Amino acid sequence: QVQLVESGGGLVQAGGSLRLSCAASGRTFSSYAMGWFRQAPGKEREFVAGISWSGGVIYYADSVKGRFTISRDNAKNSVYLQMNSLKSDETAVYYCAGRRSVFSSRYQSDYDYWGQGTQVTVSS
Repeated sequence: QVQLVESGGGLVQAGGSLRLSCAASGRTFSSYAMGWFRQAPGKEREFVAGISWSGGVIYYADSVKGRFTISRDNAKNSVYLQMNSLKSDETAVYYCAGRRSVFSSRYQSDYDYWGQGTQVTVSS
């Protein structure tokens, strides 16, 4: 069993930056691929970024490429999402997810564990 706890959300102006963190419990974190998803009000949850268990394979949604960076520190059982040049339509609850696999996925159904989410509000 893995528990995921996100932090780092908050209020930021458009064009600003935030760094989200996700702390995982358990001793097998390094064997999980991880992903970040987000859900805006009235919209479906969508994939943002994913990283393989070793950190060597990374995927991004086209909408965030060049602005967001996903990373992980297996020694700290943590995964991060650095978000730069934020836009107002990126206001959403951001979720961390874990998958019992080498590689991450763009599909929510492929993930086994989810955090409770952290609110990111981008003001225009």
